[in-house]
Amino acid sequence: MKIALDAMGGDKAPGIPVEGAIEALELLRGDLEVILVGNEELIQKLLDQKAYKNKRLSVVNASEVVDMAESPTSALKKKRDSSISVGLRLQKEGDADAFVSAGNTGAVMANSLLTLKRIKGIERPAIVTIFPSRTKPVVLLDAGANVDSKPHHLLQFALMGSIYAQQILRRENPRVGLLNIGEEEEKGNDLTKASYQVLKNSPLNFIGNAEGRDILEGAADVVVCDGFVGNVVLKFSESIISLINSIIRTEIEKSVIRRIGAILMKGAYRNVHRTLDYAEYGGAPLLGINGVSVICHGGSSAKAIRNAINVAKMTVERQVNQTIRSQLPRLANESKIKLSK
Repeated sequence: MKIALDAMGGDKAPGIPVEGAIEALELLRGDLEVILVGNEELIQKLLDQKAYKNKRLSVVNASEVVDMAESPTSALKKKRDSSISVGLRLQKEGDADAFVSAGNTGAVMANSLLTLKRIKGIERPAIVTIFPSRTKPVVLLDAGANVDSKPHHLLQFALMGSIYAQQILRRENPRVGLLNIGEEEEKGNDLTKASYQVLKNSPLNFIGNAEGRDILEGAADVVVCDGFVGNVVLKFSESIISLINSIIRTEIEKSVIRRIGAILMKGAYRNVHRTLDYAEYGGAPLLGINGVSVICHGGSSAKAIRNAINVAKMTVERQVNQTIRSQLPRLANESKIKLSK
């Protein structure tokens, strides 16, 4: 299993990606190899400083870097030797099984589509992300790949999310909820009303509308929405988690008694932090493409990079793409929709 890692992607590249790669090789099971893609001289210097040598770690040079704020379209045209482009080409040419990047999200998505292409029948690939809940993790998609979607796009998101929940989270017959402003069938805007009917008539285990609070309650295994709404939910949840941690630290520092209590509650706080920490879930795969492309937060830690590599590894091993391809015809037939060519 070979994973190409964008060593130049992220707020603290190449240091953090290199550390994440080393952690992955040391801690993850299986026959894993990591290919660091980027400025070969700079990467090798870091490895030499750490005195780290491992035959399962290699470096492939890429002479260009896509900046975090750079236009994805411009990057595609002008930077054909970027670490993103080179890493994805390695996968297309069969020299890697998956690609992971904490770089420019738009550039990773655009390049993934251009290089790896869509799975036949999937009109809109979607970013799938995992949220913590009161019971067990919940899959949400689309988390930002598509600003405007149609009902049959949300149906395809639901299929891909269900397969991801089955294969990666080991959920049997995943419950699918449509993110909406109320539980009633008639609630919502034109998109959610029409999507409700499409999902209702599909072979998926559709349980109806899911309100925002239902995500954290774990009322559904898969929550479906368009990318505009999904990305707002994702960014809001990240800020809330950060706010909660900040408030707790501030309150603890207000008195000695609270500090003593915090010491006694250290284990509980650690477990809560682990549950809420996005680094535990690694990266977000772009589902619906002919390959595996995992997108990480720009501020990812080495731990998050390591877990993203694990997500990529599991997505390949558990044949998520192959299952999407095999189940698409049945979905189209029973839902009476036409697949794109």
